[in-house]
Amino acid sequence: MRAYITMLGRSTWALVNTYYAVVMNGYKPDKIYIFLENTHEEKLPQTVEALKIISEAYGFSPKIHWEIIEEDNFLEADEKIGTLLKTLKEKGHEISIDITPGRKVLVVGAAIHALPLEVKHLFYLSLRNLEHANRPYMMIPLHIQRLKDFMEGRRWKKL
Repeated sequence: MRAYITMLGRSTWALVNTYYAVVMNGYKPDKIYIFLENTHEEKLPQTVEALKIISEAYGFSPKIHWEIIEEDNFLEADEKIGTLLKTLKEKGHEISIDITPGRKVLVVGAAIHALPLEVKHLFYLSLRNLEHANRPYMMIPLHIQRLKDFMEGRRWKKL
C-alpha cells in the first residue's frame, strides 16, 4: 500500500500541482492524507475534487482522508502527523510526503518524523520564479519547475 501525505496551505495550486507532477512521474498512491490548518478549511472541497480528477485521469482512485489542525499549533500537528506516519509505517505502507504546499507548522511536524521513519519520498516542487505559480501544472513552463525528492540517494546512518 502506498500512502501520500500532503498539506494544504495558502495555495491550493501548490498542493494540486505537486500531486500532478508526482502522478505524472508514475507514483500512484492508494491513500491520500491531507493535513490543513483550520484557517484553510474552505479550500478543502475543491482540493479533494482536484485530486480525484487527476487520479481518475491516470486510471486509479485513492481513498482521500484529511485532518484539520488548529492554526499555528505545532504540538497538535506534531502529534497527529507523527501518529499517522508511525501507524502507516507499522502497517507496512510505503510513505511519501509532499512538503511543497504546507505552512511551516505542518512541514516541520511531518519532516521531524519522516527522517527517523525513513519514508520513501519527501517531495518538493520547486519553481524558479513564482510568476506562474497560481496556474495548473501544465500551464507552468516545465523548464522553471523541478520535482525534488529529498530522500532520493540518501544513505541512512544510525547514530
